[in-house]
Amino acid sequence: MDFNLISNIESCHIALSPVLYYSHIPTALVALLLGIFVYWKSRTLASGALLFMSVFFALWSFVDIVLWTSVNGSVIMFYWPMLYFLQGMILLSSLFFSYAFLEKKEPPFWSEVIGGLLVSPLIIFLSTSYLVTGFDVQNCEAIQGRLAHYSSVIQMTILLWIAVYFFIKYWRTNNLVERGRQRALFFGIFFFLVAFSWGNLFGSLTLEWGTEQYGLFGMPVFIGFLAYLIVKFQAFNIKLLGTQALVVALVLLIGSQFFFVRTNANFALTGITFLLAIGFGWFLVRSVKNEVERKEELQQISDRLAVANQELKRLDNAKSEFISIASHQLRTPLTAIKGYTSLILEGSYGKVDNQIQDVINKVYSANSRLIDLVENLLSISRLESGRMQYNFQLGRLEDIVKETMSMFAVIAKKQGIQLEMILPEMPLPLLSLDAGKIREVISNLIDNAVKYSEKGSVIVKVEQVDDEKVRLSIKDTGIGIKQEDLEHIFLKFARSKETEKLYVGGTGLGLYVGRTFIEKHGGRLWAESEGHGHGASFIFELPISRDSV
Repeated sequence: MDFNLISNIESCHIALSPVLYYSHIPTALVALLLGIFVYWKSRTLASGALLFMSVFFALWSFVDIVLWTSVNGSVIMFYWPMLYFLQGMILLSSLFFSYAFLEKKEPPFWSEVIGGLLVSPLIIFLSTSYLVTGFDVQNCEAIQGRLAHYSSVIQMTILLWIAVYFFIKYWRTNNLVERGRQRALFFGIFFFLVAFSWGNLFGSLTLEWGTEQYGLFGMPVFIGFLAYLIVKFQAFNIKLLGTQALVVALVLLIGSQFFFVRTNANFALTGITFLLAIGFGWFLVRSVKNEVERKEELQQISDRLAVANQELKRLDNAKSEFISIASHQLRTPLTAIKGYTSLILEGSYGKVDNQIQDVINKVYSANSRLIDLVENLLSISRLESGRMQYNFQLGRLEDIVKETMSMFAVIAKKQGIQLEMILPEMPLPLLSLDAGKIREVISNLIDNAVKYSEKGSVIVKVEQVDDEKVRLSIKDTGIGIKQEDLEHIFLKFARSKETEKLYVGGTGLGLYVGRTFIEKHGGRLWAESEGHGHGASFIFELPISRDSV
């Protein structure tokens, strides 16, 4: 730049409004302190971008207030081109901050290249007549060059870029909480940039530079939205201490403007703003304090629950281990008792009179129930510990049903229960199943049907439902099940009140184990009943194997 153009100019004078100091000093200091504080509390990419944005804004405010207050033409000519560069950097850093805050990563490389290319002419031609061609002594301002309006183009381009980015981001987001964050950030940063750019654009086009002073008040609005993001959405993980520091700094800076007041109108304006800042700050600190206290309480509860959960898991593992060991130790003597009582009843040790035989029968029945309990406890222990093993092989469900039915023929006849089996005429498709587990399920269901039916019949039916499933249903004419108990009976140790009255020796484990086995086969087990006294049906379905011929 040719400073000879102003070599003979010693000074110029212009009347200054107190609004100049009020719009520049507090906003610049608050923005700078906010950027430093946020970066100090949270070393993230977004906080770093906010710091750069704050530094560029503070530098722009410093340069602008120098231009307004300086009476030296050389100083004005030196600093004036810097405004154009700093304006572009403020908008560019705002775009970078928006992306980093929402995406939590750096913008794409191509966008950084485009941003750099947009601003580079302002750096290259910073000290040339393309930005400033001379000095207007009458108005005490520089005469803009051809590239001065290019700065306005950059501002409009980046503003449009930010608006399009937020629109696309908002449109692609379905989460309501995330949309709330996006709205708060957009309104805050867009209001600030529009107000800031509007003042500069209007001054550049009309040479009425006084309007730019009011555009700086967009920064406090942005800070307000940023505080809202901190309180509502825990932005930057800043808690109560950070909010208090922010409020105190804001109140002190606004209060310091009383030293620059020259008129009653400005005094009133400063006083109103000061009171509003105190009220807003009090509300903000109280809200953050309540939020932090609630979070700390929830965290304490969560920690206690985590400890309790670990203890419960430890106790549950100990319980499962104890049951497993105890069941293994009990099974051997119980099996021996069953074998010897069976031999006595068969007469292998000689003839037994009727009275003793009746007692042995009771011992045999009680021992059988105890063996069933031990088996169920072992099954539950293996299921809960993940040690249950399955031996899946191709087989037919009707074959397992035939084998199991023969075991209950004598018992059903003795109780006066008609045991009926309905099988399809043609063989059913092959199923991938663990025959032992399925036999245990069927045996338990038939045993329950016979046990809880004082008279009538038990019908076991096997059929193919469709191309994908085979169904087994066991329908009895027993005591039935109330509607509210239909799902309850499949829980561990759960029994309906009617079954407890009729048969007190049940454990409430068989149905739980049975449903678990069926679900491990990819099927489902459920019960149907019209209520007490109307019998019940237990049904399970198993998927047909893909290897079935």
